[in-house]
Amino acid sequence: MELENYTVKALFEDLRKTQAGDYLKDFTYPWDALKGIGELILKLGKELSPDEYDTRSDNVWIHKTASVAPTAYIHGPAIIGPRTEVRHCAFIRGNALVGKECVVGNSTELKNVIIFDNVQVPHYNYVGDSILGFKSHMGAGSITSNVKSDKTLVVVKDPQSGGKIETGLKKMGAILGDNVEVGCGSVLNPGTVIGSNTNIYPLSSVRGCVSAGSIYKKQGEIANKN
Repeated sequence: MELENYTVKALFEDLRKTQAGDYLKDFTYPWDALKGIGELILKLGKELSPDEYDTRSDNVWIHKTASVAPTAYIHGPAIIGPRTEVRHCAFIRGNALVGKECVVGNSTELKNVIIFDNVQVPHYNYVGDSILGFKSHMGAGSITSNVKSDKTLVVVKDPQSGGKIETGLKKMGAILGDNVEVGCGSVLNPGTVIGSNTNIYPLSSVRGCVSAGSIYKKQGEIANKN
């Protein structure tokens, strides 16, 4: 069964809010884009102007207006966009496309991600094999869990419609639509997809799909925003 509420078009209103826009529009479902993030960054990086971006190490492009703490570590391929702040002891492990005016916070770890513009992962976050939409925010200590405990392939499930799709991926964290707020200390389990303008309560353990415009209080207790 198709998951029409969790497509690229449904989750992300304006693909111009990421350098990956032209890439993402070729996919129906965003998780299908996870495999090619590294190759995408290498392609984009070669087209970036040296007047705007510094190349600090192999396949790492950092916009001249970005702020990167000297204690941060960035492994390529990676692109850090304009006016983005990478704070103390951030660990960017590679395959990270970070948009403009973002915050990658202290001790935050990124790996194989597309981060839209104006996204904040500001305090002790782990974001792996994930896509975070425009103006999404992950509270302190909230993380994506990207591998199932039994190591089987990730299946995206919608508890409302009963629909599910086998991704074929061993590693998939979370897909956040635009303007998603994830509360502090939450865990987004493998294959989590959260619709735009949704709030996740602090200390939540989220599984499956959460519809747009919702307030997620706990599993089985999800309210619509008024």
